[in-house]
Amino acid sequence: MGRASKLHEAAHSNDPTRSKSVPLAYVKISSEYLTHRSPAAAEKALRAILEQLGTLHESANVSRIDLFVDFISSENMESWDRHAWVTRASAINHYSTERQFSGWTIGAGGVISCRLYNKTLEILKQSKKTYLYELWYRAGWNGLDPVWRLEFQLNREVITQKGLQKLLDVLNHLNGLWSYATTEWLRLTLPNSDDQTRSRWPIHPLWGYLSSVDWQTNDSPLLPRFNSARVPGVDKLCSSLLSCLTSYMARERIWNLDHGFAAFKLAFCQHFDDISSYLGLSFDDFISEKVAIKARKFNTILNRDIEAEEKTKLSKSAAQYRKQSDGE
Repeated sequence: MGRASKLHEAAHSNDPTRSKSVPLAYVKISSEYLTHRSPAAAEKALRAILEQLGTLHESANVSRIDLFVDFISSENMESWDRHAWVTRASAINHYSTERQFSGWTIGAGGVISCRLYNKTLEILKQSKKTYLYELWYRAGWNGLDPVWRLEFQLNREVITQKGLQKLLDVLNHLNGLWSYATTEWLRLTLPNSDDQTRSRWPIHPLWGYLSSVDWQTNDSPLLPRFNSARVPGVDKLCSSLLSCLTSYMARERIWNLDHGFAAFKLAFCQHFDDISSYLGLSFDDFISEKVAIKARKFNTILNRDIEAEEKTKLSKSAAQYRKQSDGE
């Protein structure tokens, strides 16, 4: 079972008496309402209300969307540790309620986050959203097995960077958003201790099923890269480094620049070596993952890598073709 939940919308109005265009209203549509009405129907009802308050010149923007799937599985959701999650997020946490494992949270507080949790337990102990039971019964639930929920929360920054803004655009790209969340941003894997390259670890069978959920959209492709305008200038980077370096030198009472650089580098490496060890990564792999995250934001970096990779592939293909043509 899957659908969009907690869809936040902003209806805009261009009021000529104002110095700039501002939203007429910010509205949060409850998940309970969206259980009984589609997002498009909810937006239509919302427009009918807002049109009584002002003139609407465009359709609603989306400021947040929660995509989730409810499922039943015999898989022990506590059978893996945090190393099995291959993700761009830095925070990975697991929880229990009254000594019963309740689920995982990845990337809490970020522009994109994920929760895999026992929904039946959450309803019983917290939300009391028993109206979901009827929907589960219709889908074949026996009323006894725990229902788990995999849920991704995508904030406006992610949505707009993927070239989406309007509600209809988002609804037409649910498959793309789900694919991005479950294949690029986060994967549940079967760790291989013999292979230090985590990107090559095989996908957990459960994740294979969950990531292949069909949202019945038109499968339009998402923008693959972020806006290059996000790339900071060298002046900003140097200013940030200068601030950190001089703060450290003042803290340690170091006046010589070379000595300050050396001491700061040593402290930096020791600090993040401890963090990477805690995460089960080597220091080099930890830094590489951080660089990869920035590369996704700064598409000039990513583009150079892609172009270099494509040129290498083309060169190899051309060389192989020449050998075959020459009868080698």
